[in-house]
Amino acid sequence: MAEKIRVLVADDHPAFREGLCHLLDKEVGMEVVAAARDGEEAVRLAKDTQPDVAIIDVVMPKVNGIKAAEQIHAACQKTAILMVSAFDYKSYLVASLRLGAAGYLLKNAPVSELIAAIRMVYNGEAVFNLKTMVDILAQITANNSIQRKSSDLIHERELEVLKLGQKEQPTKRLAESLVLASGLFRATWSISSES
Repeated sequence: MAEKIRVLVADDHPAFREGLCHLLDKEVGMEVVAAARDGEEAVRLAKDTQPDVAIIDVVMPKVNGIKAAEQIHAACQKTAILMVSAFDYKSYLVASLRLGAAGYLLKNAPVSELIAAIRMVYNGEAVFNLKTMVDILAQITANNSIQRKSSDLIHERELEVLKLGQKEQPTKRLAESLVLASGLFRATWSISSES
């Protein structure tokens, strides 16, 4: 029998956290190994359990989700981090990319998309909310001197994800190049600690 994907869920809203844990425990091939109420607890539990995937809410008490995810990424290098948020702020997505997160989804995404995203990041792929990625691509492609002026928005590493946006392709072709599906941006490169 194949090993289960071991998941940590960190969210300060009990209904979301407990509901997600319940759904994931019923999902074939997955098990929740820890549930955290805040960022501080998420870091501690991640270090203790070394999950395959950590689902981290961006906005949490004690230690915010971005800082917690950064600490988890440093301490648990085999853990794929999937950020979730109620907000589609570009700054949250860019911060998630910078810390090495493998994905960023909105909390209102269908459960089927969240489960698919967990499997994808576990398999070394990157998954991001499509609308937010399109907004970032539009902002970058509108800038004629992307290499010079984008450094304030993103680092060189993030350009690996966004380079196709420079080519001024029609939307349909760009979507095909980026392998877009079900409202998710899916990139087939793996996140690693080296860059």
